[in-house]
Amino acid sequence: MSQERQQTQGEHATPAARQRAHELIDCLPDAQISALVGLLSTIVEPALEDEEISEEEEQAVARAKEWFKTNQGIPFEDVVAELGFTMEQVRNYKEPA
Repeated sequence: MSQERQQTQGEHATPAARQRAHELIDCLPDAQISALVGLLSTIVEPALEDEEISEEEEQAVARAKEWFKTNQGIPFEDVVAELGFTMEQVRNYKEPA
């Protein structure tokens, strides 16, 4: 990350606020540290779309938008149930290590 970007992002943080952030992080259990690192990474280094959108993809999006003008979407809970899962299973899902 460039020094200019670091200064721009951190110019409003006081030393006391930074110190408090470190204290709070030190209180977190190890399991939550990786989640916090992921969150902070998306704030500091947002993902950039570097892939071109093809004409076919643009047409598919246009068709989907047109479809939603006259049709209602399917609630996520219904899709989960149709696939044989419960919302509790979805909420508690953990990626394999």
